[in-house]
Amino acid sequence: MRDGLVVVTGAGGFIGHALVAHFQERGRLFRALIREHGPVAVLPARHHSVADLASIADNELDALLGGATAVLHLAGRVHVMRERATDPEAEYRAANVIATKRLAQAAIRVGVERFVFASSVKVNGERTRPGRPFRPDDPPAPHDAYARSKLEAERELAGICAGSSLAPVILRLPLVYGAGVGGNFLTLLDEVARGRALPLGAVQNRRSLLGLGNLIDAIDAVLDAPVAARGMHFVADRESVSVPDLVRAIAAALRVPVRLRSMPVPLLKVAAMVMGRSAMVERLVNSLEVDTSSFYAATGWRPRHTLAEGLEATARWWRLRHSIRVKAGGRGTPAL
Repeated sequence: MRDGLVVVTGAGGFIGHALVAHFQERGRLFRALIREHGPVAVLPARHHSVADLASIADNELDALLGGATAVLHLAGRVHVMRERATDPEAEYRAANVIATKRLAQAAIRVGVERFVFASSVKVNGERTRPGRPFRPDDPPAPHDAYARSKLEAERELAGICAGSSLAPVILRLPLVYGAGVGGNFLTLLDEVARGRALPLGAVQNRRSLLGLGNLIDAIDAVLDAPVAARGMHFVADRESVSVPDLVRAIAAALRVPVRLRSMPVPLLKVAAMVMGRSAMVERLVNSLEVDTSSFYAATGWRPRHTLAEGLEATARWWRLRHSIRVKAGGRGTPAL
């Protein structure tokens, strides 16, 4: 598989952009698919603009996958904190289920050997008990439309591949951080950089995270493994971390003082409910760990980068982003 062509969907996203840059540097053959948004500018070599994977014609899809030995499916509708769609279930199903189903069917038609699908730990649920990480044989327990769509996509993929030569590999990922990160992790970076006092000092939990560098290594491992790592696996950094320790590590990477206040967790939850931010705070105070041993056994992969190293790379990107925003006249934090 080392010399085969890899088709990467979602190549314009946070993970996809970094992965394609890595493939380019490494010399791996790839074909990058990005979502078309309005008039298309001149695309880099080996990049292709696609309007909608859920509705594109079969012959166009076959042409995009033609000659590939592997498909790495990163594209999809991600978890939306402030939902504006009138029918979120339908939106998630189209982007995450139908697109995956059609890609898998096309992959079989053109003779692709491996299909690597980026799923989410949220398929298993929102929290784990202390000392009991999620394992691959645990029953799914999705809590929202996003997680339900990922689970359905996994099942569609497994069903389509059954009895075919296409090997499905499903990677359920925890929160991924690194250069280009967005969402709640970027918000946390901004808050720590601003010197905001965060009332999280009393939180005692354990969270599995995944640094972008470790994820890229894991994808290399799953593509290069002589025997496909069929089935579902969790991928994460070597060690989990508590949220207060994560805040301290972010502050160290940004080279700013850490400001943690120890608000009792029950009081923190009440305050969050009053402010309409219960879901966000639940994610901050609950544990969510995963067992990665099946992936280790299937590929031999081990995380190379520590949390500190991953956050240092994230902080370098954050400082560059901040300086660009300040020069452009945007809102920024004090210079670091």
